[in-house]
Amino acid sequence: MNKLVMAAAVAGIGFNSVHPAPLPEATAQDLGFSQQRLAKLDEFFAREIASKRVPGAVVAIARDGKLIHYKAYGQLDPAKGTSMRLDAMFGLASMTKPMVAVAGLILMEQGRLPLRARLTDYYPEFANMKVGVPQHVGSLEFQTQSSPIYIHDLYRHTSGLTYGVPPDSSDQVARLYPDFAAPPLRGDKQAFIETITKLPLAHQPGTEFEYGFSTDVLGAVVEQVSEQRLGDYLASNLWKPIEMQDATFHLSESQRERLARPFPADPLTGKPQDIELLESSTKFDCGGACAFATVGDYVRFGQMLLNGGELDGQRILGPKTVRHMISDHLGAEIKNKVANVEAHRAGFGFGLGVAVRINEGLSAVPGNPGEFTWTGAYGTQFFCDPKERLVVVVGTAAPGEIRKYYREQVQYIVYAAIIR
Repeated sequence: MNKLVMAAAVAGIGFNSVHPAPLPEATAQDLGFSQQRLAKLDEFFAREIASKRVPGAVVAIARDGKLIHYKAYGQLDPAKGTSMRLDAMFGLASMTKPMVAVAGLILMEQGRLPLRARLTDYYPEFANMKVGVPQHVGSLEFQTQSSPIYIHDLYRHTSGLTYGVPPDSSDQVARLYPDFAAPPLRGDKQAFIETITKLPLAHQPGTEFEYGFSTDVLGAVVEQVSEQRLGDYLASNLWKPIEMQDATFHLSESQRERLARPFPADPLTGKPQDIELLESSTKFDCGGACAFATVGDYVRFGQMLLNGGELDGQRILGPKTVRHMISDHLGAEIKNKVANVEAHRAGFGFGLGVAVRINEGLSAVPGNPGEFTWTGAYGTQFFCDPKERLVVVVGTAAPGEIRKYYREQVQYIVYAAIIR
């Protein structure tokens, strides 16, 4: 055992675990990976954990529907010194969004939620929202919507809704919005709708990709159409059918004991950090940021999508619907600002709830056109590459800017290990 692997073992890597695998297992070599190259993941996390840059992680890699890598690294809770476990619960933040997109698409397939339905059919309050246009003098001019917000706009973040930014930001409209996690912690769904519809839109609907509260609103629409709470609808129509055993909006006591927690201070800045959604109950099931799950749960979700909407005999969506979901929906007419969310997203468009790679090159990370992916602000990521028949899910509790570093490094190492 080399020094790096020894350090990893001391840091709490679970090389051999009795925890049930979420998918059938196979050796890396049998499925076209170099085991030696894939072992660079162990060395990478050993270095990072020893340097106290990340508490721990869980990584799952599947090819052809079989797990070739499923490991827990480091610590679950750095304050308590508990070892990371494969069934660790992670705050998914924005990785909630793809699941809510699937919920909406299930209703679409039933003829209950058309993409071109108007948002005002479900929440009339949105008709009164104006578009805020910054002026040279620092004020805002308010314009009437030139086109209504469609349900389609909620999936692809072209509604004009945005997220809040710090007070010193130059974005005059975004300064008026709350932080992404604030609404479900401070009030109920109706309070959220009432608050957000009093704010200006950042752009005319259907004209620009603007990352924000669109999926939270989509989740509220799913509730209106299904007449169920969002978590209940997802449990009945997605989570339980494909055995995402721990996915939830509301943690049980036993799940709370398995929560992955961050360092108390950001390793890059030294400033205090926390994940408020881990400690405080939400007042509604926010579709943009509030779900929890294990890496094992999410690799089953990704595999279901990669399979064209089916897993272990349970069909969630039709294959043509999944194809539509993972196609670019921005096109040439809509301003593509996907790379504004994460710089390595150059070359990506956006589909229905997921970023979609549309170009060779351009991106800072390797992959193939057709790859679909998204990440969470607390340090989670997933990507699926149909050409490589590949699903990768990573869970960390790293809410600072360092999370973007881990996303890139893992993708480098995974693709470098593919040899056929």
